[in-house]
Amino acid sequence: MGGSVRIETAKTAGFCFGVDRAVKMVEEQLALGKKVVTFGELINNRQVVDRFAAQGVRAVETAEELPEEGTVVIRSHGVAPAVYQELRARGLETVDATCPFVAKIHRLVASQPPEGKILLAGDPNHPEVQGIVGHASAPVLVFQRADELEQICTNCKFSDKFPVILAAQTTFNRKEWQKCEEIIKKVCTGLPIFDTICSATTMRQEEAETLSRRCSLMVVAGGRHSSNTQKLLEICSAHTRAVLVEEAGELRGVDMAGVDKVGITAGASTPACIIKEVQKTMSEILNNQNQEELSFEELLDQSFKSTYTGEKVKGIVTGIAPNEISVDIGTKHAGYLPVSEFTDDPSANIAEMVKKGDELELMVVRVNDVEGTVMLSKKRLDAIAGFEKVMNAVDTGEILEGTVVDVVKGGVLALTNGVKVFIPASQATMSRGQDLNTLLKQKAQFKILEVNRQRRRAVGSIRAVISEQRKVLEEQFWSEVEVGKRYTGTVKSLTSYGAFVDLGGVDGMIHISELSWQRIKHPSQVVKEGDVVEVYVKDIDPEKKKISLGYKKTEDNPWVILQNTYQVGDVASVKVVSMTTFGAFAQLIPGVDGLIHVSQIANERIGKPSDVLSVGEEVRVKITEIDFENKRVSLSIRALLEEEGTEEAAADSEE
Repeated sequence: MGGSVRIETAKTAGFCFGVDRAVKMVEEQLALGKKVVTFGELINNRQVVDRFAAQGVRAVETAEELPEEGTVVIRSHGVAPAVYQELRARGLETVDATCPFVAKIHRLVASQPPEGKILLAGDPNHPEVQGIVGHASAPVLVFQRADELEQICTNCKFSDKFPVILAAQTTFNRKEWQKCEEIIKKVCTGLPIFDTICSATTMRQEEAETLSRRCSLMVVAGGRHSSNTQKLLEICSAHTRAVLVEEAGELRGVDMAGVDKVGITAGASTPACIIKEVQKTMSEILNNQNQEELSFEELLDQSFKSTYTGEKVKGIVTGIAPNEISVDIGTKHAGYLPVSEFTDDPSANIAEMVKKGDELELMVVRVNDVEGTVMLSKKRLDAIAGFEKVMNAVDTGEILEGTVVDVVKGGVLALTNGVKVFIPASQATMSRGQDLNTLLKQKAQFKILEVNRQRRRAVGSIRAVISEQRKVLEEQFWSEVEVGKRYTGTVKSLTSYGAFVDLGGVDGMIHISELSWQRIKHPSQVVKEGDVVEVYVKDIDPEKKKISLGYKKTEDNPWVILQNTYQVGDVASVKVVSMTTFGAFAQLIPGVDGLIHVSQIANERIGKPSDVLSVGEEVRVKITEIDFENKRVSLSIRALLEEEGTEEAAADSEE
């Protein structure tokens, strides 16, 4: 195109997952008719920010600028915890569009001990870095270059007593980061290094460097205040002439003399429409330099068949890049499937999910006959089929399965078949007091209670499914239960008098006296909520639907242990545990105390047991009686003393 000059666009150019996610979040809120404010500019792209501003979306930089009502969207770069606190204090509805990879760094720095230090590679004036610093629990030392890190290491004496870690802004220059790693490994051996540069950033930078080596001009499209766009310009400029443009019109002033190949790349915040416009404008500039050839648009018009938006097509995967999949749909259009239109999972490994040669059923989202491209979507096609399935489930009573993706005011949102179903708090759990956050990211089964096709909304119930399942289990349980039968159950709740155990559809109770052979004050001394326990049925009341459970094991019965350990006449060491006027009680084994009668404490007559013994004292005794039926044991110190006296007398007579 344009004579002998060729144009090559980087496959990784354009929106990264986090930016695309943030933009869609705002679009969703606008579609719901919400009044939207973003805390900070949503992304570093003037066109996107201006487009949203035209739709009434206002960006604020301070808490003082926040409205009294409306929905506040947290920018993709993230914010400090103080901002969240302010939003909660004001009672404003909040949508967190923080990039998941940035949020991961927030959790990392927040988990560090306060006495340590955090070395952070990044721009101290960038909102992402400022947000990270706000989440840090330890002091943060920010640096932009490897030589700055070296100076920090020289000036700061790091001790093994104070933990130090190294991390980076998600858009930090990969080559500069490698230099930083080399320095830190030499200076601080064993210091934990967390490579937090976004993988999409790494791929974009590597491709930009490769492309710039074989092009005589590189065009970097993106916001001038965008960190990752500036890094791309820096990388490209090291190998060839490079220019940064925010809008395609800026290319009109670029000197094209001596240019034989143009490379185009773009920052993570640059929308596809800007990239396409840059491609189109560049081709026009080159075509104007050579009027003898057909224009770029005419060539495309002759070469490409048309398709239409909303068409269902089958395509073959021809290429896989970090942010999009190339697809052949059987026409001469260059089909591309953005990763954001393939999956909602930011951590998904696309290379494992789809391979070259795979056939996919897709929907046409946007057709550009001029440039010969067609944007495709798998999610939207799945969503149509999923939408019908969800809408029909209210009549069929079908049980759907999904994942709880968000906890919102009044309930949770579960994603199933590409459709978000609202489940009210009263229908989300069996107990009203349960924390809804325990359901987050968990699989759940639910029924659809009501739908609104026009508003594309559905209300579901997890509780209804659990109730039905428990009813079936309950009927099965009562048909099979019998005294003595053993079950494995989960401790559901504790009271002062016992523990309630879920046996699978039916609850039974272990009385406190059945929890331990020893005397306990509260069931929590033996079990806690959530414990899985082995129990047996002691008693059944079918009319009242009550079940008494046993937990103590026969082999743990201290009287059984005593029978297997001691017999009358044995000598044992015991510990005095209490006193009475008529004697002292001493522990023979845990759970069995024996009585040393006052007459059996000494050879001579004593006034009271405490004259000779004290609680906690260990003494040797002889077992004189064991009454298993009445659970009594008699012990004697005197019997031992008399035996010892007899033995001494016998020894003396022998002498």
